[in-house]
Amino acid sequence: MPAGALLYEVSVNHCWEVSPPQEAWVSGTLLRMQSVPYQGQFPLTQNVTVVEGGTAVLTCRVDQNDNTSLQWSNPAQQTLYFDDKKALRDNRIELVRASWHELSISVSDVSLSDEGQYTCSLFTMPVKTSKAYLTVLGVPEKPQISGFSSPVMEGDLMQLTCKTSGSKPAADIRWFKNDKEIKDVKYLKEEDANRKTFTVSSTLDFRVDRSDDGVAVICRVDHESLNATPQVAMQVLEIHYTPSVKIIPSTPFPQEGQPLILTCESKGKPLPEPVLWTKDGGELPDPDRMVVSGRELNILFLNKTDNGTYRCEATNTIGQSSAEYVLIVHDVPNTLLPTTIIPSLTTATVTTTVAITTSPTTSATTSSIRDPNALAGQNGPDHALIGGIVAVVVFVTLCSIFLLGRYLARHKGTYLTNEAKGAEDAPDADTAIINAEGSQVNAEEKKEYFI
Repeated sequence: MPAGALLYEVSVNHCWEVSPPQEAWVSGTLLRMQSVPYQGQFPLTQNVTVVEGGTAVLTCRVDQNDNTSLQWSNPAQQTLYFDDKKALRDNRIELVRASWHELSISVSDVSLSDEGQYTCSLFTMPVKTSKAYLTVLGVPEKPQISGFSSPVMEGDLMQLTCKTSGSKPAADIRWFKNDKEIKDVKYLKEEDANRKTFTVSSTLDFRVDRSDDGVAVICRVDHESLNATPQVAMQVLEIHYTPSVKIIPSTPFPQEGQPLILTCESKGKPLPEPVLWTKDGGELPDPDRMVVSGRELNILFLNKTDNGTYRCEATNTIGQSSAEYVLIVHDVPNTLLPTTIIPSLTTATVTTTVAITTSPTTSATTSSIRDPNALAGQNGPDHALIGGIVAVVVFVTLCSIFLLGRYLARHKGTYLTNEAKGAEDAPDADTAIINAEGSQVNAEEKKEYFI
């Protein structure tokens, strides 16, 4: 140290000024101090937040600095760096950048004990300082779900608890079931023994049913230290319930002579045992024709005696359930082939018969002819028989009308011919009538004579 020089002892937040000289020695280093600060000569820092175990970078800048020294100190007032000289033996602390305008250092593997207020000092006269607060985030541990005991019976009340420790500040816990968030939960926050971190727990209560079987219940922990990647724990539910049974026929319209398969669809947990088939409360009446294969009842060909109520029963360790199917065997449809003879005769009759006297009969005939065609599309031999009888009756009626018409036409022509005899040469109508009467008398006389 030069003779006559005065020593300035400098620590983090203290500077003892002895007299006006401008230089001082600190730990073997010459410290230059500016007695009159320039305008704008002031250290600038900013707060830093880092996740526990990460690296924090502390930066101090001076826009206008006339070769004045800079220093970083920790919350315990220990000097970390003085310009580019390391003052504290801590392998985690490293120099990033040192100049007259900036002093930056890094602290790696940050722990919760590193949290606090750090100070940057600019050794002007007087000394100027700037504070930077280092916040260390405690990372929450992976959550754990407790309270589940497998299996759970349908209708039971389930209580699940999700718990995580080590978060700072306290973490947030959210519940999800089938990707849908559950809001009605209990939340508890407790301070850990180190008085820095927290243990957080959340409890979910709900009553289970069969739809919850195989559903994943998720507990999600959100925290700012997780960088938008939350911690999750998952519990897959196992619910035991009685079977549910449904009978599915192979055809919705069973017909006589056709095969039929009845499938007993049963669901339950544990899986139901092989199902039991019965008919009308008893055993199947025809085992050779009614074959049971697994959950299927196969009736090889149907007949009317198969009508009845079929029952399927399924059983597991929780309980028993059943379903019924009422079988009605339908007749095979018999389709009538349309005949072309009746329509042709009907048409001929309508066009050639006298229209005035047979008009009502024709209308009735036409409507009667339409009925067999309508009945042809119906099922069953009774309708076919009725249609054939109606067709025969209509045909006989038409033939009778035709013969009656021809007879009336002939009779009327004969009457007119006889009445006109003897009137051809009459000069007037009276003479024609007299001659006609005379002709009739002569005819009768001749007739008597002939007899």
